[in-house]
Amino acid sequence: MKEFQVNVKTPDGMMDCFVCHPEGEALPAVLFYMDVPGIREELRDMCRHIAEQGYVAILPDLYYREGKVRFDLSKGEEELQKMFAMGSTLTNQLIMRDTEGLVEYCKSSNIITDKIGCVGYCMSGQFVVAAAGSFPSDIKAAASLYGVRIVTDKPDSPHLLADKIDAELYLGFAEHDPYVEDFVIPDLTASLDANNVTYTLETHPGTEHGFCFKQRPSYDEPAANKVWDILFDLYKRTLN
Repeated sequence: MKEFQVNVKTPDGMMDCFVCHPEGEALPAVLFYMDVPGIREELRDMCRHIAEQGYVAILPDLYYREGKVRFDLSKGEEELQKMFAMGSTLTNQLIMRDTEGLVEYCKSSNIITDKIGCVGYCMSGQFVVAAAGSFPSDIKAAASLYGVRIVTDKPDSPHLLADKIDAELYLGFAEHDPYVEDFVIPDLTASLDANNVTYTLETHPGTEHGFCFKQRPSYDEPAANKVWDILFDLYKRTLN
């Protein structure tokens, strides 16, 4: 396995990214959009797991505009509030500018084929759906796990891009999630159906928000393993 850091050029500067992939022939890329706690070894390990399945996994530091931002949540409530405040600075418009840079990096790389997938958790559920709608000729698979703000009343709500999506989507939700409003799943389903998007949407029984992350109290190993199987089936269908 080969791994390295690379600075990807975006319209707003140079974005630090962790990249890992098996050595050998060119492979499809999977963009891993971080959740609100940001870059940490847990996410790098998840990228390594993706890479082991035969992909170039790319983990961008979406907080790069503010420098190297890291949070120590063991410090308590004050650090938690800083984290949420930082996360609130990221908008769909900003992350689509970052995605533009990531897509161009993939296109120019001799280790990546012409197929790109993506995955996002929590905060980044909105970003992967927006990316699928904003880059339909490039992104062929997008997966959101307990994604937030996919449906809002704002003009940049990702579900409004459903008519432009060409990718296959996977949308997995937790059964108990205070961060996902009751209207999200029915409104998102209606939008995707109206625009003939190929997708799977499901709620994982007995799970809480964050169930895919091993370091969270809400980690649910059977559900998390099921999600990995679903993701790799999705990528195999659409990227290989």
